[in-house]
Amino acid sequence: MVRLPSGASLGLAAIVLMLGAACAQEDSSESAAQAPEAGAAPEAGAAAGFSRLDGRPDLNGLWQTNTLANWNLEAHSAADIPQFAGLGAIAAIPAGISYVDGPDGEIPYLPEALAQRDENLAGWPATDPEAKCYMPGLPRAAYLPYPFQIVQGNQDILFAYEFATANRVVNMGEPQTAVVPTWMGTSNGRWEGDTLVVEVTGNNDLAWYDRAGNYRGASTVVTERYTKVSDDRIDYEATIEDPALYSSPWTIRLPLYRRTEEGAQMLEFKCVPFSEELLYGHLVKRDEEEQD
Repeated sequence: MVRLPSGASLGLAAIVLMLGAACAQEDSSESAAQAPEAGAAPEAGAAAGFSRLDGRPDLNGLWQTNTLANWNLEAHSAADIPQFAGLGAIAAIPAGISYVDGPDGEIPYLPEALAQRDENLAGWPATDPEAKCYMPGLPRAAYLPYPFQIVQGNQDILFAYEFATANRVVNMGEPQTAVVPTWMGTSNGRWEGDTLVVEVTGNNDLAWYDRAGNYRGASTVVTERYTKVSDDRIDYEATIEDPALYSSPWTIRLPLYRRTEEGAQMLEFKCVPFSEELLYGHLVKRDEEEQD
């Protein structure tokens, strides 16, 4: 029996139950694989080099990127962060390649949208939603430097993220229309061959793509593609469309790797206590000044 601590959220309860169901399903699959029936055909997908679940690529597991995309989706040089000069190289920005598909590797911003990106960057890190512990939105949730869990059954698919305990359910049935804009949007999925395609709509206009101020709008549509190439790697792709911000649709591509080390698990990063000074420190100082 699963027991949750007092005050645990319904969302956490759902995640625990779905994780338990997936583990039970995985154990059952493993038992079947260890003792196949006489004359049984090889498991579908064995020739493709990865496991399958009900004929589809099995995406269950703990995944994480090994890129610097969260610093900047575009190519950039190493740089210091003046506000944290006392930390030396620990707080420096590492150089990175571009993950934006195309000859110039740049996001095709319209002029006004590019000016807003530059304004975002000028206020970083205080202006970054990540610093405030807000949910990351898509596609950023896929390449934050923290693991995330995919729980795949025979219907909907759950994505649970370590950062800010964010999560979302990918609806694999009749497409649903977003009711209100949210940080994580509304996800409708389908299979195109061996690729899981997820269209994310109903996004708010508050999320960023990275620490460089690149951002989305209220009319942004993100189409993700998860293509499993082996049991330990997924090729991730996200195409982003928004005529209000970009002159054309653009795509990012990067690999996701399974966490295979002993004891690997998704831990909790409830970051709200670490963002309180940034968010509310000015109110505390003002109150102290008034009391003086």
